[in-house]
Amino acid sequence: MRRIIYLLAFIFLSSTAFAQMSKHGKFAIAIHGGAGTIKRENMSPEREAEYRAKLEEALKAGHKVLEDGGSSLDAAVTAIQTMEESPLFNAGKGAVFTNDGKNELDAAIMDGATRNAGTVAGISTVKSPIAAARAVMENSPHVMMIGEGAEQFAKEQGLDMVAPSYFFTDRRYEQLQRIKETEKQQLDHDGDHEGGDRRQGVLDAKFPDRKFGTVGAVALDQNGNLAAATSTGGMTNKRYGRVGDVPIIGAGTYADNATCAVSATGHGEYFIRSVVAYDIAALMKYKGLSLKEAANEVVKDKLVEMGGGGGVISIDGEGNIALPFNTAGMYRASIDTEGTMYIGIYEDE
Repeated sequence: MRRIIYLLAFIFLSSTAFAQMSKHGKFAIAIHGGAGTIKRENMSPEREAEYRAKLEEALKAGHKVLEDGGSSLDAAVTAIQTMEESPLFNAGKGAVFTNDGKNELDAAIMDGATRNAGTVAGISTVKSPIAAARAVMENSPHVMMIGEGAEQFAKEQGLDMVAPSYFFTDRRYEQLQRIKETEKQQLDHDGDHEGGDRRQGVLDAKFPDRKFGTVGAVALDQNGNLAAATSTGGMTNKRYGRVGDVPIIGAGTYADNATCAVSATGHGEYFIRSVVAYDIAALMKYKGLSLKEAANEVVKDKLVEMGGGGGVISIDGEGNIALPFNTAGMYRASIDTEGTMYIGIYEDE
């Protein structure tokens, strides 16, 4: 009798484990490098090739983590750190300058399994802002730390610290000098799209190289856990300690295993006011919309009605991916649950 009970228990546990493996097991990842006035006519073939190569490098790095059984958090951080180390994007090494000629970086990360989150804002001496955000999430009781306090915490956590000059690039500094002539704030996305708010945008004709951006990653791992992470240098020529949507959980970054993981890029003020990332999750949870339906409604309808430009990358618990944007282009890439890789820049891709 005892043997029969053991046998039945073994069969039950084995079938349960198999069901869990079949339910999860799948994994996928998506990344972005910013949305904005990204047009073929303003992009040299050489520069386009650089962006595509770096997107592919970051994407594959994150996907390898998932393939090896790593967590969605590790995958997202790995992908983002690859982009943080590239001057092509407005994050980490490629961060834009404030009006005072400084680099101020923001980042956020969220664990869909626990809904724990960590963010940092206005830091200038931490080599990897996304690593600092993760340290806040995992090693402190807080969600957000800013400025010198965040830097002190990062140093105590043993993170790589650098001199502010590490983030200096000639191209970004020249960009600041040009934009200061207009006394406007240049976004790393399209603040001048049709129907949009032109007060903080810059005419495409005057700044045709406005093709830089915030970076982000969303991932689903083999255990069925979602994660979202985002890193940015903010907006060129910003003043007064401005902080955008990236480190605001629910605005530029959000993850919940019950719905989806989202990383946004765009005009931060609109994304904060619209609570974009959470709104997508809420439409799925409370209205039963699919990921694609929810993401499109928020990005292509609600944001457009308000005059906000930008886009999101998003993924749900089944590995479905949605990458909507309402600007001329968005640097984006993904590898789905079937292992199919996609890289896009322009609207018609």
